[in-house]
Amino acid sequence: MTQDDHRLDEAKAMPIADVVARLELSGLVRTGGELVGPCPQCGGRDRFGVNLKDGVFTCRKECGPHARGDQIALVQHVLGLDFRAALEWLCGPAQGLSAAERAERRRKAEANRRKQADIARRARENSIRAARDIWFATGPAEGTLVRDYLTLRGIDPGLYPDLPQVLRFDPAARYMIPVEGKPQEWQTVHVGPAMVAAVVDTGNRVTAVHRTWLDLDQPKGKLVLPDPRKPGETLPSKKVLGSKKGAVIRFLTPPACDTMIMAEGVETTLSALIAEAMPRRCAYWCGVDLGNMAGRMQRGPGLKYAGLPDMDDSEAWLPPVWVKTLIFVQDGDSDPKLTRAKLLSGLRRAKIKRPGLRGYIVHAGDGRDLNDILMGQRDA
Repeated sequence: MTQDDHRLDEAKAMPIADVVARLELSGLVRTGGELVGPCPQCGGRDRFGVNLKDGVFTCRKECGPHARGDQIALVQHVLGLDFRAALEWLCGPAQGLSAAERAERRRKAEANRRKQADIARRARENSIRAARDIWFATGPAEGTLVRDYLTLRGIDPGLYPDLPQVLRFDPAARYMIPVEGKPQEWQTVHVGPAMVAAVVDTGNRVTAVHRTWLDLDQPKGKLVLPDPRKPGETLPSKKVLGSKKGAVIRFLTPPACDTMIMAEGVETTLSALIAEAMPRRCAYWCGVDLGNMAGRMQRGPGLKYAGLPDMDDSEAWLPPVWVKTLIFVQDGDSDPKLTRAKLLSGLRRAKIKRPGLRGYIVHAGDGRDLNDILMGQRDA
């Protein structure tokens, strides 16, 4: 096999959803633009995800040498095949085709790739439009359950008297999940109050909304919602709609500041913010999630914990040029070593793109985040 093997283009142009169907993977649930569920190799509940837009998959536990990648890697991971065998499983043998037939396959593959790119572009535009419709239909957060929720989480009005404009309130937010077997249809499983945060791009345009459904009778104030598709399991209380890639939630950006503190969660970021004495001189931005802060990482044997950024990821988040010191707050995730590697990837990318930047990681301790510490202090 050579690099000009027509089957490489053919395989990469295949919709990854079609590959999933051919592999007969079961237990995957559509969540937004992803299929999520147990890994076919190591199990779990939701550690395995297939990004339908980008045509890639990953197992968060990285349980094998092919635990993330494209269509070919997916076949390798599921069936335990080497590269050649996986390619042949997808596209058939290379021999027996004339030059004209190979050229025709390449043409069809390129046409399919353009078609998939156009579908992804339109889906992204529709998702951003839906997110903006939600954002502009919300109301101010002050004096609502948003303030009560943040107070319950230890973010006291005395330390944070003025809620930022990037937080708003929706008294009747619809929680929707895909209808099983009907990928284009959605069903509403809950309607209730939610805190809504604006996720904005480098031009400060809303590209996504981050919603937290509220239930102040729960210990941490977040809704506990049973998953109707999986008896005994619950749905996440937080969801992002729109395009979050490279975008953030900007809580505070003081004039002439040159230090930025970023955490992946709303509550963790605000816990760091109120810890700084007034007047606050640092910028506090929320990275939405760990993957968004990290950007795409280099993959390969021995690289799982290396924390090396894939510099070909042109859409990864970067700090503004005025940032001279960037501090990432590390949550106490179940795999702290991998979490730190991802944060290192984001910091290293930023330092490469912003020469002279100083980067640091602060850690609240295993199994907890800054908000856990804050709530513990309040309850002590």
